[in-house]
Amino acid sequence: MRGVDRNPSLDAGRLRPAGVEVVLGADDPALVDDVDLLVKSPGVPSEAPLAAAARARGLAVWSEVELGARLLPNPILGVTGTNGKTTTSELLGAIFRAAGRPVAVAGNVGRPLTALDGALAADAWIVCELSSFQLEDVERFRPRVAVLLNVTPDHLDRYPDVDAYRAAKLRMFENQRDDDVAVVPGGFDAIPGEARRVEFSADDPLPAEPRIPGAHNRENAAAATAAARAAGVPDEAIGEGLRTFPGVPHRLELVRELDGVRWINDSKATNPEAAERALGAYPPGLRVILGGSRKGTPFAALARRAAKSGVACAYLIGESADEIAEALAAAGVRFRHSRDLERAVAEAHEDAERGEVVLLSPACASYDQFRDFEERGARFRQLVESL
Repeated sequence: MRGVDRNPSLDAGRLRPAGVEVVLGADDPALVDDVDLLVKSPGVPSEAPLAAAARARGLAVWSEVELGARLLPNPILGVTGTNGKTTTSELLGAIFRAAGRPVAVAGNVGRPLTALDGALAADAWIVCELSSFQLEDVERFRPRVAVLLNVTPDHLDRYPDVDAYRAAKLRMFENQRDDDVAVVPGGFDAIPGEARRVEFSADDPLPAEPRIPGAHNRENAAAATAAARAAGVPDEAIGEGLRTFPGVPHRLELVRELDGVRWINDSKATNPEAAERALGAYPPGLRVILGGSRKGTPFAALARRAAKSGVACAYLIGESADEIAEALAAAGVRFRHSRDLERAVAEAHEDAERGEVVLLSPACASYDQFRDFEERGARFRQLVESL
């Protein structure tokens, strides 16, 4: 077995002691000459040298979730979508636990599916959050219940167009059989596979109203309810999960209230659609911190939503600040060029009045100034808590 990474300083951890040949700082196509299978990290694009070389040699290229699903006998409940994946996956975990059902939540939430090999009883369900990147390289992956929350433009720095991004998402359904269930938004177009189709919408009657705020989270709750019912969870347990689930870190997370101003961490809003949803969860007078690394997505709709939501001021950070400023100016929304998160927090603190909300909902990825959205959210917490 061979492990390869282009980073020459990567810590190989337990790989070498386990007998894995570790190659760092190289991506020579010859590295796949004597292998039978390539398992690709989801962050590695399909056109990367080793992946391209493997395909040219007729080798199978799997994502980590494909490998994990083959190792595990457990039924899988897959969750994908542009926005709401983590919240819905963790909510489903809470619902299963409320029912006393053994469950693990894995995938794009941070714990690899393969890490569960040998760790669960065979009848335990796995709720697996799935990104488009993870779904690009599935072959036989088959969730017994599959949930699509939504599809809006995202990751256009990786995909040639929205259709290619959408096609990657829909691969989750292609191996489902007629005794499986596909949970999709009401009126969504045809999906691949043979699963029984169940639709959901934000105004569905629910066993209980969700604890987490926002119309978009009620929609997530409706999807989770439909999926849990498909997995045989009774409404009483679903209602308990909805009433008690507090949300996930970095997603509309209340950091503190200071002098009558609420500070909300929504660092996980890494695209404009997610930020639009967050804006709709709070009353007019909102102050929002926007910006980060570019992903090729437009900001005009976000700017219009900011105007409609009565945003008092936007504080712009990162490499996308100028693009967002142009869209906000066209929509008549006031903004300040804060450049970085530290200054944005300081300026919002200076401007905010009692009864207002300051919301970090960047609408962008974080890679220009932070390692990931979690580091960005943690830094926001630190800055707010030190005010």
